[in-house]
Amino acid sequence: MKTIPKSCAILLEDFSSELLDLTDYAQRAKNGKLTESQSRDLLKHFEQTHELALNVITHYFKQIGKGPFSGSRDLTVEAFHAELIDDGKAWLDIVIDRIQYNPIYEIDTQEKFLENIQKRYIRLLQRFEDTMGKKLNE
Repeated sequence: MKTIPKSCAILLEDFSSELLDLTDYAQRAKNGKLTESQSRDLLKHFEQTHELALNVITHYFKQIGKGPFSGSRDLTVEAFHAELIDDGKAWLDIVIDRIQYNPIYEIDTQEKFLENIQKRYIRLLQRFEDTMGKKLNE
């Protein structure tokens, strides 16, 4: 049985829903030191939200005949050039943080990653949501 590809607008709705969940988790976590459970939940929702953003970007580029891309870095750079995202360096920082957070590496980056999610990355994702909403309504 073949699956029907989702439209870019539906993918953006999925992303927006996950972004809302992520924002809720971040708000609850703002009241001080995160518990281990809160940290895990925040990281999980952030990674899901970022993956959904990358899916939206990938699908958008497919619709306009661009791609394929070799990975999230190339996709991020192209999204910046296409003005889908407004801060290419910060989006690349997301990719780097996610790679460094991988449990394979021995360095402990969780604390800094959580701080970046709360102070920088959620705003980037919210601006992306606005930009993509406008692009799809053109």
